[in-house]
Amino acid sequence: MGRAFEFRKERKMKRWGHMARTFTKLGKEITIAVKQGGPDVTGNPRLRALMAEARAEQMPKENIERAIKKATESKQGDFKEVIYEGYGPFGIAYLVETATDNNTRTVANVRSYFNKCGGSLGTSGSVAFMFDHKCVFRIKESEGLDLDELELELIDYGAEEVFEETVVDKDDNESKEVVIYGDYTSYGTIQKYIEENGYELISGGFEQIPNVELKEVTPEQRSTLEKLIGLLEDDEDVTNVYTTMKPSEE
Repeated sequence: MGRAFEFRKERKMKRWGHMARTFTKLGKEITIAVKQGGPDVTGNPRLRALMAEARAEQMPKENIERAIKKATESKQGDFKEVIYEGYGPFGIAYLVETATDNNTRTVANVRSYFNKCGGSLGTSGSVAFMFDHKCVFRIKESEGLDLDELELELIDYGAEEVFEETVVDKDDNESKEVVIYGDYTSYGTIQKYIEENGYELISGGFEQIPNVELKEVTPEQRSTLEKLIGLLEDDEDVTNVYTTMKPSEE
């Protein structure tokens, strides 16, 4: 198994824990997708993937419709995807993805979180080189699916890693999903393969995978670093937080 698999194991239990936060994040991403590719799902693969994810997360239909309407109303401000880079305490790099309609507000908030925890907001490019931008898809595992054969096929479409993941829902029910990672430029070709071959798409998006050796920290240091992660993730404008901290073995 490769780096994406190990990274996924650490993050899968840190998905958005509250429905309100999940729906806010998805709503912004849907609005951005419609702004970029239009409201017709037929010609907008990113929107199709987000709609599948919204259904999987049981996002109410009215929330989805509101997000699409917001994108098509000219009077509404645009959400911009902005990445902030910085260092937390103990030399840990942070990459913070946001979707904001007010960059002044967002940068002030993000800077305050870093300052509060003894870190500092950096300049563009200061830590981005420590992460690889990847696309990631989740599909429902079907009976008789051969992962090795699927991976061999998907390599021609830009996939780099394919592995199985056990997912536990809010009622403690387990199910199997297949996770597919590839370079971010392969998003369209991988999604096209998934759709044309009849696989059930659960979600499709992007992640930042650390490409450097992750740093060991003490339990006390981890507590401070996770406090910063918590402050960032609690901000309504923040969609994802990535670090170079080594995952806990617990």
